[in-house]
Amino acid sequence: MKTLKEVHVGETVKVQKLTGEGPVKRRIMDMGITKGVEIYVRKVAPLGDPVEVTIRGYELSLRKADAEMIVVE
Repeated sequence: MKTLKEVHVGETVKVQKLTGEGPVKRRIMDMGITKGVEIYVRKVAPLGDPVEVTIRGYELSLRKADAEMIVVE
């Protein structure tokens, strides 16, 4: 299992599942990150936090902690 945090810049991945629970998982889903959606990793900050991605046609910045909850393939 690979998480979004481990994906390199320039890669496109597909979401397999979300591992968070409760309000955290709901917030991630509200941002448009759901099972089966494709995510393109645009850039990563020098210290790894945040990760900037393109999803469903818009740009989004995710914290490292949130990116760890997204399992991708």
